[in-house]
Amino acid sequence: MSYSLPTVARDAVPWLSVDQMIEVDRLMIEELGIGLVQMMENAGRGVAVLTRHLLGGDVAGARIVVLSGTGGNGGGGLAAARHLANAGATVEVRLSAEPARLTPIPAEQHAILMRLGVPVAVGVPLPRHVDLVVDALLGYSLVGAPRGTAAEMIRALPPAPRLSLDVPSGLELSTSTVHEPHVDASATLTLAAPKHGLEHPAVGALYLADISVPEVAYDRLSVGYRSPFSGGAVVALG
Repeated sequence: MSYSLPTVARDAVPWLSVDQMIEVDRLMIEELGIGLVQMMENAGRGVAVLTRHLLGGDVAGARIVVLSGTGGNGGGGLAAARHLANAGATVEVRLSAEPARLTPIPAEQHAILMRLGVPVAVGVPLPRHVDLVVDALLGYSLVGAPRGTAAEMIRALPPAPRLSLDVPSGLELSTSTVHEPHVDASATLTLAAPKHGLEHPAVGALYLADISVPEVAYDRLSVGYRSPFSGGAVVALG
């Protein structure tokens, strides 16, 4: 089955620093009233769209393990797990900490998965025979090397293609440092705008997802912006 996504030139969209992306998130929530729930849901749906693309257009019956951290990045992974399970994939989730340590909105995503009967466990071991790993362990604000259970999970990755959400876990965008351990991604779906530091082989093929950041948010940063999403909510950066 053929399945394609629109392609947008890398230089046709602004590349943001970590500080700029933090400010975009603040503007979205505090000034525009577009909350983390909406952004997380859009991120999860974007992962599901890109997963279909990577698996040839159909996820029915595909075995997928989603690795989720405790914050917003992990919440996007949990939302993606729901979308993929609803689409017919066989999904398992591995958290990097006990559910009680999830921040409030990811905790809501976890509770939904529990009600739906999607299998969720903590840490290693990870399933070995899967068609795709979704890496949603650590986000763009990472400082220093992955530690604890998250590091154990990265070291235990199964031999399967890897799709990272926003940034491969272990890549510190603010310094362009690739720590050990880190995820060598087959593809990375970054959110809203590409970030400086994603120009690294560990990123794999780079894609961009629309999480509903409006042009006015970029105007507040004096960043020239024209939406790259006229042809779809997920685009390849070529």
